[in-house]
Amino acid sequence: MSDEQSTSFEATGKFPAVRMRRLRHHPAVRELVRSTRLTPAELIQPLFVREGRNIRNPIASMPGQAQISPDLLADEVSQAAELGLGGVILFGIPSRKDAVGSEAASDDGIIPRAVRMAKQAAADVLVITDLCFCEYTDHGHCGVPTNATGRIDVDNDATLRLLAEQAVAHARAGADMIAPSGMMDGMVAAVRRGLDEAGFAHVPIMSYAAKYASAFYGPFRDAAESAPQFGDRRSYQMDPAAAAEQALREVELDLAEGADLVMVKPAMAYLDIVRAVHQRWPGVPLAAYNVSGEYSMVKAAAAQGWLDEPRVVVEMLTGIKRAGAGIILTYWAKDLARWLD
Repeated sequence: MSDEQSTSFEATGKFPAVRMRRLRHHPAVRELVRSTRLTPAELIQPLFVREGRNIRNPIASMPGQAQISPDLLADEVSQAAELGLGGVILFGIPSRKDAVGSEAASDDGIIPRAVRMAKQAAADVLVITDLCFCEYTDHGHCGVPTNATGRIDVDNDATLRLLAEQAVAHARAGADMIAPSGMMDGMVAAVRRGLDEAGFAHVPIMSYAAKYASAFYGPFRDAAESAPQFGDRRSYQMDPAAAAEQALREVELDLAEGADLVMVKPAMAYLDIVRAVHQRWPGVPLAAYNVSGEYSMVKAAAAQGWLDEPRVVVEMLTGIKRAGAGIILTYWAKDLARWLD
């Protein structure tokens, strides 16, 4: 607009009375009216724990992340406590795998031992355990295999009992929260029943309620050594092209079965789902998982100097929170806590 036009609009009273830039002019005003704020207490740091001692194996496809042995977990958990993070979530990599993931339910398994180490290091840090079988099976699928339908698949109902046993083993070790991620029908009810019958009615369940069969999981499968040895997981994880209403139905079923918190995974490509879940159940704690592929893409671009990593990460996670997620699982949790400080 030219000066002449501006003067004309002002003279005739037609210039808008509201100037939105007034709220952006001063940095203190921008801070004052900001409605979406990230805090360390809302961030969960995923950690990959493997058998052995004094092991820190860098994950090539996830720069800055590593597989660590239980004895090195104390330092990671202590850092989480010092930074005021909302907690950590543990993924286990056992030394022995078989068709039914036997190690998953062992009281001396990798995750129960890691939980005990974590609680010794920082008793007040929230320790969440991922509950699934893909890391423990030699075939890399999230349950017991079957070919009853004429093709190899996962036996949903046979897997439920094993998930309940695994959850109880984690709770006995001191896990503060259980997060079933396998997308088995009825998994929340099975886990809830198992925990209650074993005397762990106080342990909450954060369900991976809307988990998609996403291409963004590639680096995670390297980190957890859990790539399927045949087929894929599309017969139990959600179709990315499914209607949003299917995700809402999944969430509704999990809540009816006893889920205390629900999660959408991945985050960035599914912000519409995060928003829909938040709007449908505004009082239910909602998490979103900022997954490995989202992490690695930014890391790769930042390494080339194409992106300013801290600014991009803050912007991405602000978008996830603005969509409605009150809890964010992210590999940047520790870094972000430092950047925010």
